[in-house]
Amino acid sequence: MVTAEKKDPVLVVVQLTGGNDFMNTLIPYTAGIYHDSRPTVGVSEDRVLKMNGELGFHPCAAPLKEMFDAGDVAIIQGIGYENSNRSHFRAMDIMHTAEPLTIATEGWLALAIQQLDPAGKNVLTGVSFGRGLPRAMVAAGVRVTSVGDLDGYGLMTSVEAQTQRAEELDVFRRMYSPMMDTTPSLSYLHQTGDDVLAGIDQLQTVPGNYTSTVEYADNPIAKSLRDVARTHISGLGTRIFYTQHGGYDHHAVETVNHERLLTELTGALSDFMADLREHDAAEEVVIYVFTEFGRRVQDNGSGTDHGSGGGAFIIGERVEGGLYAEYPSLDPTTFANGEDLAHTIDFRSIYATLLEQWIGVESKDIVRGVYEQISPFRAA
Repeated sequence: MVTAEKKDPVLVVVQLTGGNDFMNTLIPYTAGIYHDSRPTVGVSEDRVLKMNGELGFHPCAAPLKEMFDAGDVAIIQGIGYENSNRSHFRAMDIMHTAEPLTIATEGWLALAIQQLDPAGKNVLTGVSFGRGLPRAMVAAGVRVTSVGDLDGYGLMTSVEAQTQRAEELDVFRRMYSPMMDTTPSLSYLHQTGDDVLAGIDQLQTVPGNYTSTVEYADNPIAKSLRDVARTHISGLGTRIFYTQHGGYDHHAVETVNHERLLTELTGALSDFMADLREHDAAEEVVIYVFTEFGRRVQDNGSGTDHGSGGGAFIIGERVEGGLYAEYPSLDPTTFANGEDLAHTIDFRSIYATLLEQWIGVESKDIVRGVYEQISPFRAA
């Protein structure tokens, strides 16, 4: 349990939307079955950034390897759950609510925010950067702020603010209203819109108060993480941030697209950590990078199809870097569904770890049970 911190611990969640190909992110480069199964999308051994005698990083993930070599990255191998769902919407819904068996209406991070700020005093306790409010941060009575673009947000007129409020509500309504009772849903929609407006006055000052020598790239995830850094450095009391990086559904042309996305992602993560360090604001921040599922072992001639047995990353100065859980077996007799990497650790174990050991909230009701935790954090 994290105690006696100089500053409150902060969690930054990065969602890789579409199903990141973990097998091409952390590559079993010595395994013949890897190269035999992936004649099109496989990465040749000479290009792999080797970690040890069996595994290595994709060549476009060099910034992530550098952070790993520095001891700041915990790699969660084979993350998933029993009977993994291959539907994007359902799989992401499961990850957002920590409920694989039934349709749940409360997000795991929203329930954490509820414990952190039970009276809902600070609408910025939870902040999402990107269009629409992620389901992970949705629960009736929980106040959060959703921001598309911090620079534009800070320059809004009252009319523009009302327009964004309407747009955010429309996105939220289309995504989640069918799963919520009519009256509570309408009430929550109005509250969400009010919270979007309530955060404007506080967030308007953020861009003008920030300077940095770090030059982020011009892509969506870099811009979002820069917004996270600026908001965190401003000291507005945000404890949970959420960002998204889309485009990982590589059924076709995977090689080119995955290279681009890993370049964007890992570069942005490296710049974000450098920015925090420059402002003496890195020690209290941990990043959790996840995706809804992995990809199948065999490529399809151009890309890879939906699978399971994915991977996640926990990044930060307080992280005890290394490999956690086991890399899924490459023995075909162990494959889930006869063609997927099988999971080796339940994703709720990682949620419980982050909630209890980092954020400092009880996890049992959030993950709906007790799960064995890992130990990815250094002592203060």
